[in-house]
Amino acid sequence: MPTAPNGQGWPIRFGAVCLRAALYILLIAGLAQGAYLEAFHLEAVRFSERGFTELAQTALLATATLLLLDTWMRLRALPEVTLLLLAFVASSLIREQDVHLDAHVFDGAWQLLVSLVVLPTLYWVIRHRRRFLEQFAHFSNTFAFGLFAAGVLTTYVFSRLYGRADFWMAVLQEYYVRDFKSAAEEVVELLGYGLILIAVIEFALLARRWHRAQRAT
Repeated sequence: MPTAPNGQGWPIRFGAVCLRAALYILLIAGLAQGAYLEAFHLEAVRFSERGFTELAQTALLATATLLLLDTWMRLRALPEVTLLLLAFVASSLIREQDVHLDAHVFDGAWQLLVSLVVLPTLYWVIRHRRRFLEQFAHFSNTFAFGLFAAGVLTTYVFSRLYGRADFWMAVLQEYYVRDFKSAAEEVVELLGYGLILIAVIEFALLARRWHRAQRAT
């Protein structure tokens, strides 16, 4: 096995770092601008399931899911870690479709689909826990892990607490409208999903470098 797949020994050129940073800035700025335009020009669907923010969340999660699926199936880099990340992101994607699934399939469909994704994955990871822990030791020292953790904390912790109705009632008082709370929570979630996608891109690029190094040995 070549240098451990934590990226050490595989320095990234400064120009490549700058290019990726610029692209990530454009991505985050584009998400913010999209939410801004939604507020001003998409009144009929503003922050609804058919609005920019919700559709962008789905697009981010779908892209991250496809990248992880490609990494897991084709590159086989850190397979147990990749599988767990894939299950988490795919479950988030399914959860974002809860309204459509409940309306067009059956009530509670998203819970069943998430269970079908998560339970076999957990079984596999637990069964191969020694390999998983060894791989996670490498993954936890990467930039991708830090970004992924930041995205998860932003989406599943901060946005939930920031979007509490009591908080917005206290801030807006007699001017409180539920749309304010929903917009704030959904936009923070959008940022979190953006960070998760960037983390997955970094992980996929790392996996490709590791795969090339492994083939060269």
